Amino acid sequence: MKEEPHAVDVHVGKTIRIQRLLRKVSQTELGDRVGVTFQQIQKYEKGSNRVSASMLVEIAGALNVDVRTFFDDLSTPVTANDNPAPSEEFVISREGVLLNAAFFSIKNEALRKKILKLVQAIAHTEQVDGEAAE
Repeated sequence: MKEEPHAVDVHVGKTIRIQRLLRKVSQTELGDRVGVTFQQIQKYEKGSNRVSASMLVEIAGALNVDVRTFFDDLSTPVTANDNPAPSEEFVISREGVLLNAAFFSIKNEALRKKILKLVQAIAHTEQVDGEAAE
């Protein structure tokens, strides 16, 4: 019987995925940069295979990030049974990462605020419409 991945391994894997997607690097390309297959990168990102300290340093170098990046937000204890909220799942999804990167690439802060208000207005309208349909 296979053991569940440790929550820290899952967190590190998700962070690798986020950093890779933000840099528009494929799993194959990252694997080539660090000398492993894309399947191994997939396993690291899922947390099903632990990333050794030396490999984590290699991945950090390949993605041009500080190795400490992979441990950000780990100041609170985590357990293997911590289930991410749907919003957290979206943030780490491909679409969430790409949306976030695109949004923050908009240099005009006033325009970003207008986009945020637009999205909030659309979400509110959908909530009101959904309640009316019930």
